[in-house]
Amino acid sequence: MAKALASLQKRENIPELLLVRAMAIIGVLSVHSTSFATVDMVNSNYFFLYNFFNIFMKIGTTTFIFLSSFVLFYNYYSRPLDKQLLGSFYKKRLLYIIIPYLVFSLFYFTILHFTYYPDRSLSTEFDIFIDKILTGKAYTHLYFVYINIQFYLMFPLFLWLMKKYPRTVKWAIPTGIALQWGFFMLNKYGLETPVPNRGSWSFSYFSYYLLGAALGIYYPKIKQWVIIAREHATAARVATWIALWVCWIAAGLTHVYLYYETRLHRDSFNTTLFDLVWNIHGVLTALVLIQLSFILSRKLPKVLTRLIARLGALSFGIYLIHPFFLLVYRQYPLDTGTAWLLHFWYLGGFALALIGSWIVVGFFARYVPFNWIAFGNLPRPKKRPAQPVLPERQLDA
Repeated sequence: MAKALASLQKRENIPELLLVRAMAIIGVLSVHSTSFATVDMVNSNYFFLYNFFNIFMKIGTTTFIFLSSFVLFYNYYSRPLDKQLLGSFYKKRLLYIIIPYLVFSLFYFTILHFTYYPDRSLSTEFDIFIDKILTGKAYTHLYFVYINIQFYLMFPLFLWLMKKYPRTVKWAIPTGIALQWGFFMLNKYGLETPVPNRGSWSFSYFSYYLLGAALGIYYPKIKQWVIIAREHATAARVATWIALWVCWIAAGLTHVYLYYETRLHRDSFNTTLFDLVWNIHGVLTALVLIQLSFILSRKLPKVLTRLIARLGALSFGIYLIHPFFLLVYRQYPLDTGTAWLLHFWYLGGFALALIGSWIVVGFFARYVPFNWIAFGNLPRPKKRPAQPVLPERQLDA
């Protein structure tokens, strides 16, 4: 009985998810490092490249959201839902998510105060800071942590519902789409005063949350459909894989095109069209990146696979701190009319955000005690691991 219970509680490790996390953080860095360039370089002959990397790579946040849900349901669905599980779950969220969120909210708020608002009184700043904390707006990227905290509050309810009524799992994906788009339509057409900062509310991402829930629960049964491999190939699966990748590329390029025409030619499109195309692009990206991670894990040299996996393991900390490097970097813009130097300057921002953040978070992981206060539950580097190790606690950062 004990062995059976242990087998229910512990599922097969999926180290490839670290590669998905690495690709997602690269997407985040690409978007943030090109944000200024899409404005400043609009008249450049290479504007299409900046626009491409800024829009096609808008895959990071939605993929992280999908992964958070996938991992939670993959790890927790087979466990008994009791006080011990809930206590452990919320303790981890408090220590490794909420506390780093508060620390970095204060960090960025303090930087902005001394940089732009040094004359504000302490009482005024305190009131503003509390408002920023409660709305996820202390800095531009922290909304992601804020919406995940909202989902963590709802997670036990969804878990209980899907465990008690297993048939609801089959309806998770359409339910997620319906909830998300119901929120969009209600906010756009049904409310006299639309909800401010719509993107800071978890309902805007429910298609990704419940897609992750369904795939996390069904993964052991459907992984042969997910993993592209010769031994899994059937006519139906190959057709599905091809259709998925074709639709993903089409959705991504359509997404890029809409922004290109809007930014360069000032064309006007319905905002719902942007929401629809990004939603399709984001959902398909989550599936494609999982498939790509298994391909990379087989085809890349082991040394490179371990390096990318390490990036994935540190991605939550890198996500939190990388805007600091971009903020400092942009204080020293390049004053030149030489086009190729400007291109290198923007590339340098991406490189600094990636390498600088990686060094800092890696240093904290290796040498700094209590590093979880700032960066969550950082993994310690292993000595010559046989393969990328993905402990459960690192899956749902």
